[in-house]
Amino acid sequence: MITEQKKDADSQDSTAHEYLTFILGNEHYGLDIMKVREIRGYEPVTKIANAPAFIKGVLNLRGDIVPIVDLRLKFDVGEASYNEFTIVIMLHINNRIVGIVVDAVSDVINMQASDIKPPPEFGVAFDSQYLFGLAPVNEQMIILLNIEKLISSQELGLFDSTALPSE
Repeated sequence: MITEQKKDADSQDSTAHEYLTFILGNEHYGLDIMKVREIRGYEPVTKIANAPAFIKGVLNLRGDIVPIVDLRLKFDVGEASYNEFTIVIMLHINNRIVGIVVDAVSDVINMQASDIKPPPEFGVAFDSQYLFGLAPVNEQMIILLNIEKLISSQELGLFDSTALPSE
């Protein structure tokens, strides 16, 4: 796993990449800003029978039916409350739109590939295959997610795995 993630990091050039940072519980996370379609407030969703608790349901976003995943529940961090301050980041992954619920959006940061350290194999709330790496920024550690791999995973079950492009 580490070698695949290192290969991903090595394949990047030395130019800066932009990451949208957000908060889940007490931790700071980041994801590739190129995957972000929009940031919006939480709105009521239509529940899906027998869906895991972290899949809150679906909503109609300008004609697209969008699944909403609460990362706070998925990663078991923080309380899942839904009010006017709850944030949903709409992502464009594999030609589909998916919303993720987070506690707050922090900033957009630029990072060199050399600033990103490989993820540890232990000590995180979820499988490290969904981590791109870790980056120290202003006295705090940003956990960079491989959001495409997480959202496309069979564990979430949001996409038909036979319809996904092969890596």
